[in-house]
Amino acid sequence: VQLQASGGGLVQAGGSLRLSCTASGRTLSSYAVGWFRQAPGKERDFVAAITWSGGRTYYADSVQGRFIISESNTKNTVYLQMNSLKPEDTAVYYCAAGPRLSSSSDYYYWGQGTQVTVSS
Repeated sequence: VQLQASGGGLVQAGGSLRLSCTASGRTLSSYAVGWFRQAPGKERDFVAAITWSGGRTYYADSVQGRFIISESNTKNTVYLQMNSLKPEDTAVYYCAAGPRLSSSSDYYYWGQGTQVTVSS
């Protein structure tokens, strides 16, 4: 599975962005898909994840209530709707696909990352 993350950009604090994670090679219907982020000088952190079957979701406390992870009807794209953005959300965001819903980095496939910058 090849993953392509897109939708990043520059936004003011309080604004919104929607990231997309699009798969090629296979559909995402057999996987859990997670979003992670890495700020400069920091470790990569879990953001949110979703299972295709059953649609279970899991969020980091830092984004709960502000971010929404969802799946497309085409079974090859997962979205991360980011609302009420804060400067501390600034990071490179990565999507990943793996066998189970998890906040750890044990996903099989990773996209290349998309930069999100939130100005104060």
